[in-house]
Amino acid sequence: MMRAGGLLKLAVLVSVLFVVVFLAFELLESNMNLGKVLARYAPAETVPTSRPHNKCGLSKPCSEGQFAFKITSGAASVVGPKMCFQDNVLMSGVKNNIGRGINIALINGKTGELTKADSFDMWSGDVNQLIQFLKEIDDGSIVMMATFDDPATKLNDEARNLIAELGSSSISILAFRDNWVFVGGKGIKTKSPFEQHIKNNAETNKYDGWPEVLEMEGCIPMKQESTS
Repeated sequence: MMRAGGLLKLAVLVSVLFVVVFLAFELLESNMNLGKVLARYAPAETVPTSRPHNKCGLSKPCSEGQFAFKITSGAASVVGPKMCFQDNVLMSGVKNNIGRGINIALINGKTGELTKADSFDMWSGDVNQLIQFLKEIDDGSIVMMATFDDPATKLNDEARNLIAELGSSSISILAFRDNWVFVGGKGIKTKSPFEQHIKNNAETNKYDGWPEVLEMEGCIPMKQESTS
C-alpha cells in the first residue's frame, strides 16, 4: 500500500509538471504571435526629416538677392492685418501697431530694414495726414500696404494719385470696406505685380458686411547700388 501510494503521488506530480510545461509553452507561443500581430500594425520607424524654413513661411524660398515678404489684410473689423518681411513681423495686432483704414510699412530697398510704420483711419480720420506721409517717402523705399475695416471713405484724388505713383493699379477703384493688399515702391517705373483687391459685395462677402481676407507672398529684388 505504501508503494502504491508513492507511485500515485509520483504520477500526480508528473502530471502536474506536464501541465505546467504545456501551459508555459502555450503562453510563450501566444506571446510570440501577439508580438507578430502588434509588429504588423505598429507604424514603421521613420527617420525624422526637418523641412527647411522659408522666410515669412513662404511656400518657396526666395533667390539670393531678393527679399521675402508675406502680407495679410484685415478680417472684417475684428482681426487686423499682418505684414512680414525677411522673417520679421513689421505690423500686426500682436505688435499693437495697426489701425482701422490703411496700414503702411516702409522698408529700405537696399538693406531691408524697416524705416517707418503707421496706420491712417480712412473712416473718421484726416486724409491730409496720409498725404503728408506719402509725400515724405524716400526714393528707393519698398512700400507695403494692407487694409483693415474701411480703407476708402476719406480717400481723395490726391491720396489716390500718390499711391498710384507707388505702382498701384487698384487704388483708383478702392471703395468702402474693400479688402486690399499692395507692395510697391517709391520711384517704381511700372505697375507693381504685387497687389490684390476684392470688392465689398453683399452677395459674395465671406463675413457679414466685409469680404474675405487677402493673403499675398512674394520675392522682391534688392535695390542695387548705383554705379553712376
